[in-house]
Amino acid sequence: MSIVSKDYCSPSEVVLVVRRRPNVANGGGFVVADSGQRVVFRVDGCGILGKKEELILRDGEGNALLLIRRKGAIIEALSFTRQWKGFTYDFLGTQKLVFTLKEPNSCFSNKISIKISIELKEYCSYGNFEIRGDFPGRSCSIVNSRGDIVAEIGVKEMGQVIESNDFYHVIIKAGIDQAFVFGVIAVLDYIYDGSTRC
Repeated sequence: MSIVSKDYCSPSEVVLVVRRRPNVANGGGFVVADSGQRVVFRVDGCGILGKKEELILRDGEGNALLLIRRKGAIIEALSFTRQWKGFTYDFLGTQKLVFTLKEPNSCFSNKISIKISIELKEYCSYGNFEIRGDFPGRSCSIVNSRGDIVAEIGVKEMGQVIESNDFYHVIIKAGIDQAFVFGVIAVLDYIYDGSTRC
């Protein structure tokens, strides 16, 4: 299921490791590596080089794949909701909206699941996604509209690395767009005061 790019859809399940960067390094963010410790993605947060409420997902070479921006608040069913919008770039450099993530009011965030809508008409058959579980505790999943888990976020033992929120793993099911998954994780990191936030 390609949302950002078919280049990031693997025919088999993939396990990637996330390592948070300190906020002083390029505005914070995190790095995503494969089992061979090759950098696959990098997320730049706000800070020294970035803008507040704006994130950039890059490939391993540093090329921008997604620009993610927080938009103004809307009132929905008696709750205050902010939206995050993820944009790709076409070959002319034009931005194209690919997903919208609705961030619930922090007062209700433990009780209301976070919804993600795919904005590309050719992929609307995939429906919407939602986050289930506890991202700050690194125990959550991204689930599609049929209830199937497409990605799982968790903490596992990694040799000598001390278990902390600075290192965690993401299991992405076969055929799922890894760039889309890490675009969503970048927003979750920001919402829950992670390394992408100033």
